[in-house]
Amino acid sequence: MAVPLMQAVRVGRYVLKQHLTGRKRYPLVLMLEPLFRCNLACAGCGKIDYPAKILNQRMSYQECLDADTEAGAPVIAVAGGEPLLHKEMPQIIAGLVARKKYVYLCTNGLLLEKKIDDYKPSPFFSWDIHLDGDQQMHDSSVCQEGVYDRAVKAIKLAKSKGFRVSINCTLFDGAKPERVAAFFDEVMRLGVDGVMTAPGYAYERAPDQEHFLNRQKTKTLFRDIFRLGKGHKWRFTQSPLFLNFLAGNETYHCTPWGKPLRTVFGWQRPCYLLGEGYAKTFKELMDDTAWDQYGTGAYEKCADCMVHSGYESTAVMDAVQRPWHFIKVALQGPETEKPMAPEISLANQRPASYGYDAEVARQMERLEGEDAKRGKPARGPRVRINGQSETPAPASAAK
Repeated sequence: MAVPLMQAVRVGRYVLKQHLTGRKRYPLVLMLEPLFRCNLACAGCGKIDYPAKILNQRMSYQECLDADTEAGAPVIAVAGGEPLLHKEMPQIIAGLVARKKYVYLCTNGLLLEKKIDDYKPSPFFSWDIHLDGDQQMHDSSVCQEGVYDRAVKAIKLAKSKGFRVSINCTLFDGAKPERVAAFFDEVMRLGVDGVMTAPGYAYERAPDQEHFLNRQKTKTLFRDIFRLGKGHKWRFTQSPLFLNFLAGNETYHCTPWGKPLRTVFGWQRPCYLLGEGYAKTFKELMDDTAWDQYGTGAYEKCADCMVHSGYESTAVMDAVQRPWHFIKVALQGPETEKPMAPEISLANQRPASYGYDAEVARQMERLEGEDAKRGKPARGPRVRINGQSETPAPASAAK
């Protein structure tokens, strides 16, 4: 079982409580992004295209714990950027684990060998290592050779020290079902405790805009993968109903509040994938966000999204409402032969709006004001990115 029984019970009890009390919107997983800076520059990522002054920002230990207090979700995913670049990360993880939150630390694995002794195995803690397929697939995805081998080495090291380890596998257009299936077989042989998988989201700032999957291609790809996986006993850290959704068997609508994101800017509206403004508090995020304006069928930027950050919570809520359907899919696996469920119409979606440059300008003005009060600029760490010691300024910063 990819998710430990006690975790499944506690999360299920939390969801059932929200359902019985009639709470319409609640967080299932708190996404924490304590920094944007990374030591890789992946072609499909739109998370690191910021001026250096912003990349040098960090959420403090106390800010991370305060975010947990505000949201109250049973599961926390710490992402970035690369979280292991954060000097307070061991204290942040220890503080969250002490609260008995189930914490997944998402990392590309490059620094894990150096940092691993700063962490302790716990039933509440798991490494979540980024692997987008086999050696060729992954190294191409992250735009640097040798990263796959280092990530696999990190997995083996973490397992040898008694840690739970899962992988985070994002798939793009051009992925071959046979290669993905063989890759899932391989990570099972490595002893990985579970796989989290999803199609890549089309970040508007990502350098590579040609390899994002549309919804029909996503459904066909995952159907083909799951068909090949019958009887292979792959372990996924995701709801069986979410996997069934990826295979085109559920007409789900997005529940972006299920995985709220706290970054160095604040609480991101409306979700982990779209940054269209920020709230100062979690309550403000939940109460004042125009949720109905987002999601497939409602907003152009959401048209092709089938990512777990929007739909995993929908699947979990569906499991509470239709437990027998959940049990059937959990036992039989995703359907791969019957006609797919109806697609959501895009006829009435509103056009995309773009506010990245304005948001960057606001944040830069805020940071420069803070620097002026201190009397000197803050200096960030020197980080090697894709083998280079200096980070070129993003194009947007030079405008």
